[in-house]
Formats: sequence, structure tokens, C-alpha cells
Amino acid sequence: MSKTFNFLRGTAVALVLSTPAFADDSPNAETVVATVNGTEITLGQMVAVRETLDPQYQQLPADVLFNGILDQLVQQTMLAGTFGGDTPKRVELALENMELALISAEVMREIIDAKVTDEAIQAAYDARYADFEGTPEFNASHILVPTEEEAMAITQEIRDGADFAETAKTKSTGPSGPNGGELGWFGPGQMVPEFEGAVVNMEVGTVSDPVQTQFGWHVIKLNDSRKQDAPALDAVRGEIVGEVQRNVVDAEVARLTEIADVDKTASEGIDPALLTNTDLLEN
Repeated sequence: MSKTFNFLRGTAVALVLSTPAFADDSPNAETVVATVNGTEITLGQMVAVRETLDPQYQQLPADVLFNGILDQLVQQTMLAGTFGGDTPKRVELALENMELALISAEVMREIIDAKVTDEAIQAAYDARYADFEGTPEFNASHILVPTEEEAMAITQEIRDGADFAETAKTKSTGPSGPNGGELGWFGPGQMVPEFEGAVVNMEVGTVSDPVQTQFGWHVIKLNDSRKQDAPALDAVRGEIVGEVQRNVVDAEVARLTEIADVDKTASEGIDPALLTNTDLLEN
């Protein structure tokens, strides 16, 4: 898939508009909201303008957005009304390109509406996470003391049958001591490397030999281990839907490419630098 096509597809997808539904007795796309020197401005025009705005502007309060869009259309209508002569070439070309983009976007919306179903979304989710192996997580407790000798003595006490939590409460200098040394669940990168390295190599229920870190000497007990579950579909739905949309559009473009009669040989003698020649847009 070429970068050019990805760019064009992304542009077209952004133009897939959501058509508002109005009740029969409600304002509709043809409802006139203003006139400027006899030229009507409709509610449909305003809705279309809103759909082209950046999302940050679409989130503005409805009254602010309504008045701002209406003022913009009034000003544009006034300015356009003063124009005389033939439509400039640059405008004709821009309108042609816009029509292509909007019509192709409508086709893409039809494809998406037809093929991006709940079943397709579920299938894509299942395929992505079929062999999912979550990040390992560990539940450990520790006893922190200043010296290796103290740590070795405590290790022996625990292995001889002393209760780990009670020993932590009386001997650990770490902040988790009063809580029996419990650290809860943690994953890779959340503990200093020496501590994490020791835990990774432990069996559940065992107690480590003394481990030195920048904080002192640790006696560690691995209470449990697990791997993170795959994220729920609802948590990644937006990402999955986007993937399915791209795939169905790519598939349709590939199908059309197979059967289309496309001849680009006429472009071979064109200097690419001419793209910057804006004089070509003049009448």
C-alpha cells in the first residue's frame, strides 16, 4: 500500500459525513436561516460547514457554533455577491476535486455501513488477540534491612518457619513493613532492576536469598504471579473499528484496481516540479 494512497484514503474518510435525521415537521436541510441580498442560506449549509470543522471546534457550545457558522456564511455570501465575471479556473478545479472527494467518501460510507458489522468487529478482535500473551505481573512482599547480615538472618528465620508478614512488621525498615511487607501487584519496569530480576526468577511461594538494591537489602517472598488478560473489546473498540474500516476500504479499492482501466502513461513526461506552478490555475 503506497503512502500516496494512504494519504488520499485518509482524506476521503475524513469527509464521510453523518447525515442528520429530521422529523417531517422539524427544520430540515432546506430550511432557510437567513437571506443576504435575496440569496438564501439554509440549515443544511450550516450543518455541512460544521462537519468540516476540526473536532475541537465542533465541541463548542451549540449557540456559539450556530452563530459563528451563520456569521461566516453571511460574510461569504456578501463577498461572493460582489464577484463579477467568469468563475476562476482555480475555483472550478477545486470544486471538481471536492466533488470527487465527497462522492468517493459517500461510496466509502456505504461500504463501511454494509461491512463494518458487529460480527466483523468481533472477528477482528478475536483474530488480533487469539494468541495474546499478556505482560507478566507479580505479587510480592519484602522485608527491607540495612545490612546483608540482617537479611541473611531473616531469610533463615523465614525458611525455618517464621511468619513472613509478622517478621516484616517487626523488622522491615521499608514503608510496607507495617502492612506485612506487601507490595501488591506490579509489572515490568515498576521495581528497580535488581529487585525485578530476582522476582522474575522466583517460584510462587518461595523466599529469595538477600537482594541488594540502592535502598538496602531485601528478603522477598513471591506471593503470586499472572499474565495480564487481553483487553476487553469495549476497551479497544474504537481501534478495532478503525482497523476494520481501513481493511474493507482497502479491499474494495484493491477490487476496483483489478478491474479498472487505468492509464497513467500520459503523466510520464510531466515534470513533477510543475505541482508548484500556481500560474496553471489561472484562466
